[in-house]
Amino acid sequence: MSNQAWKDRYADSMLGIFGTPQLVLKSGSGVWVQDEDGNQYMDLLGGIAVNALGHAHPKVARAVAEQASKLIHVSNFFATPPAIELGEFIRKITALPGAKRSPSSKVFLANSGTEANEAALKIVKEWANRNSKPRILALEHGFHGRSLGALSITHKVAYRDPFAPLLPNIEWIETGNIAALEAAFSAGDVAGIFVEPVQGEAGVLPLSKQYLQKVRELCDQTGALMVVDEVQTGIGRTGDWMGHHFAGITPDVITLAKGLGGGMPIGATVTMTENATGVLKPGQHGTTFGGNPVAAAAALAVLGEIESGALLNHAKNLGESWRQDLKALDNPHILDVRGRGLLIGIELDGNFAQGVVTEALRAGFIVNAATPHTLRLAPPLIIEAQQAAAFTNVLPELIQKATRS
Repeated sequence: MSNQAWKDRYADSMLGIFGTPQLVLKSGSGVWVQDEDGNQYMDLLGGIAVNALGHAHPKVARAVAEQASKLIHVSNFFATPPAIELGEFIRKITALPGAKRSPSSKVFLANSGTEANEAALKIVKEWANRNSKPRILALEHGFHGRSLGALSITHKVAYRDPFAPLLPNIEWIETGNIAALEAAFSAGDVAGIFVEPVQGEAGVLPLSKQYLQKVRELCDQTGALMVVDEVQTGIGRTGDWMGHHFAGITPDVITLAKGLGGGMPIGATVTMTENATGVLKPGQHGTTFGGNPVAAAAALAVLGEIESGALLNHAKNLGESWRQDLKALDNPHILDVRGRGLLIGIELDGNFAQGVVTEALRAGFIVNAATPHTLRLAPPLIIEAQQAAAFTNVLPELIQKATRS
């Protein structure tokens, strides 16, 4: 069937919260995907930072098939070896490089980044109630998910207003402004703060080392919990296992998803300190599908391949050289190129990012407009330099066509 025929069936059957799909994709391999009309595209979005090893990676596919032939689901009354092994691996990679994993670090497995942040929010809420600290801080332009809890700490008004009132006592502070951060903590009644090392949905806006360190310092001084949302930045995306590792800090809670499963639905909430680990008691949280052995097996394959394939250094080095090459285009319509590792934002001088996305698709590249004026690149970590260069070389032409249309 053609793309259009499938789109018609989609419109007939599916709730239209995502609008009309751009394409109907049927297969993929590495950084490439193919649609129902037989067209091939270089995927520079990676399922929005999900397909860390690209499409149809043989080790992930084999891990999924082998586990599915043994055991698919057991409920949370039981445990499985893949889930336990994954918890151990996550404890290892969330620790600072060179540091031993803390005996306080513990893992809760969920199914998505939103669910991971829901669990983190419940930890902070219980901590707030226990310590009579009612306020929870989040950053302007931050994004943490679409459920009512995660939405309560997501800044975008258009996302929140239709579902108001949401959780009370949430306050947003200016991203990256240390003076505003210190002022927000000055009353001593903050229970916790949620930050992203790089705000991906806001247009790939990185936080500085100094800012993250100041958050940790203020949380230590006031007894607040520091939650780092690594849903988009974790699992090697920035060139380190965790996007905050460059700052040399240990949060109280880390949330993971996206790249963790390489395409399988999985999320994780990781408590890193004694304060955070001791908050939730048996019966205070749960999930039916969290720790699913098939998803856990896929995640183990992803983490093992990243570790053994030197993909952290690859993401760091290629990301840096790619950003420099994009800047070297010296295109008058490109105001800034920013990011860390293979999470890259290209800021344009007008609200025509979606036009570039459309032209890129016609040219065989999948990219994303994170904002009306910012392109986002989050390709598989296995992308090669010549593949990145192919997009860089064609970008001026894409911009030219988008600005003329």
